[in-house]
Amino acid sequence: MLRTFNFTIEARDSASQARAGTIATAHGLIPTPIFMPIGTRATVKAVAPDDLERLGAKIILSNTYHLMLRPGEELVGRLGGLHRFMGWPGPILTDSGGYQVFSLSKLRKLSEEGVVFQSPYDGSSTFLSPERSIEVQTALGVDIMMCLDECTGYPATRQETEKSMGLTHRWARRCREAWSRSEGDRVLFGISQGSFFPDLRRRSAAEISELDFPGQAVGGLALGEPFEERLAALEAAREMIDERKPMYLMGLGLPEDIIEGIKRGADMFDCVIPTRNGRNGQFFTRTGRLVIKNARFREDNRPIDEKCSCYTCRTFSRAYLRHLFQNGEPLAMRLSALHNLQYYLDLVGGARQALLNGTFSGYYIEFYENLRRGREEGLSAR
Repeated sequence: MLRTFNFTIEARDSASQARAGTIATAHGLIPTPIFMPIGTRATVKAVAPDDLERLGAKIILSNTYHLMLRPGEELVGRLGGLHRFMGWPGPILTDSGGYQVFSLSKLRKLSEEGVVFQSPYDGSSTFLSPERSIEVQTALGVDIMMCLDECTGYPATRQETEKSMGLTHRWARRCREAWSRSEGDRVLFGISQGSFFPDLRRRSAAEISELDFPGQAVGGLALGEPFEERLAALEAAREMIDERKPMYLMGLGLPEDIIEGIKRGADMFDCVIPTRNGRNGQFFTRTGRLVIKNARFREDNRPIDEKCSCYTCRTFSRAYLRHLFQNGEPLAMRLSALHNLQYYLDLVGGARQALLNGTFSGYYIEFYENLRRGREEGLSAR
């Protein structure tokens, strides 16, 4: 099998596990650390692919489960694969459907073989197994596929966590076997679990590492656990993950999650927060989160962030953006998404440049200093 994939580490921080690198894929290079905008149904909400290119996005994420249901992987395959279907020329990573095993727990039946889902669209039943997940992702023609897994929410008992983790490991072996029979340039990442138990995090990361995937993700975080427990779980998993391979921290999250993840050696991030929170009128800035619907911005002629280079900040005032949200104008969704995605991409891009320059410690300190100033100005930093 041809695997056009490689990970090169270019710089390391002497005071932490942070590093800068480059992932090579069949559809282009991915500089790390990197944030992946989420295009669940083959679209990043409210923005077009050329917007994403101008923002500096290098890779996006889509969802196996939702695309399997609508429009179906066969149709996407017949139309040239997911890249051509959605007009995105760069790399694509697909979630396996594992998160839906958790999030749609009331609409599914779980077994050793896989998951039977009741479709949220029309109520019909759909079966997703490790093999089926790889089949769908292969048909979509993406660059990086993920193993089907199961995660536990917070809090979970040790018994529940071990049972779920064992199923994730067995499914990972089945995914790997299915991947070994596939053709093309797609690679497969494993996913470790273990909830908030550090010893289980280590055990899971070690077992997944033994399967020798090209990369490994840490899953099952940002599901309600306290911030400090989240960091402890990440640190435990990091100990057992091969540092020569990219580490993907799934589903996180807030800017603080990302900067702390980078410090602990994570290379890849994704989250719906930039676009979802933006649709609700929340803008991310260097000094914290700005809720544009607040009356204080009614006559504020400043941009969202004077140091931001995005189209929204170059063109519009806080007062105008508040006006759009107050009146439910669709343009509000687009402008908030453009700004928030730019903020996230600048956050990881700035960390990468600081790592290449040997100044990551200063970048990390400045990040929190900016949030402290924001709290003094009345912005919410958490």
